[in-house]
Amino acid sequence: MPPALKALLAQFAGAAGAFVLARNGWLTGLWPLVGAQAGLAAAAALALRSARWWLPIHLAFLPLAVAALQLGIAPVWYLAAFVLLLLVYWTSFRTQVPLYLSNRRTAAAVAGLLPAGRLRLLDIGAGTGSLLRPLARARPEGRFTGVELAPAPWLIGRLLCAPLPNIDWQRADLFALPWADYDAVYAFLSPVPMPTVWAKAVAEMRPDSVLISNSFAVPGVQPESIADVGDRRGTQLYVYRLPGPPNAGR
Repeated sequence: MPPALKALLAQFAGAAGAFVLARNGWLTGLWPLVGAQAGLAAAAALALRSARWWLPIHLAFLPLAVAALQLGIAPVWYLAAFVLLLLVYWTSFRTQVPLYLSNRRTAAAVAGLLPAGRLRLLDIGAGTGSLLRPLARARPEGRFTGVELAPAPWLIGRLLCAPLPNIDWQRADLFALPWADYDAVYAFLSPVPMPTVWAKAVAEMRPDSVLISNSFAVPGVQPESIADVGDRRGTQLYVYRLPGPPNAGR
């Protein structure tokens, strides 16, 4: 079941439970009912095996909505907030890939993992280009491609990357481009798409090229190495070297 549908069902279940409690006189007053709906929605999300991070969303959703209504905020501000979030997160509800930005320590660690000489690197889900810009400055002989689908990060990245001629900045789905022409592919996504990322890498990337995943390992695949970035969040980079054909060298 899609996560968004699970969330909708959980909210409906919480509302139905709160209605039953009110109908039978077991709870009265606005905030006790709001709290009951939130708790029941979170319990329903657990029963539906939603990801754990959905629980605080369910617990906070209706209480925050009721509190906002009591503040008398003009509806246009809600619309503006919705549009802003849409421009930033775009299809995150479908891909389950939020906006993560790589820091400078990560960029330096990635630079140490890349081969010397001319190279081509692809950053899938590149955000605002926070990884590509320091790499492009440090390796002017290289060619760096970033793909980002969400409009707001893509526009910010386009403006920030424009002064660097060795960055090719594209608005596209993270799986849209072929990966065969790249020496390295960098991903900072989420656990959900990693099996698909690995399948595409194996199908398209050249032997001895590398897939570097920030924080999220490929399930069931042993990385060639794991690099500790040494930043405050304890970032780890999982490095996978693509094998040659099964009969290579025979």
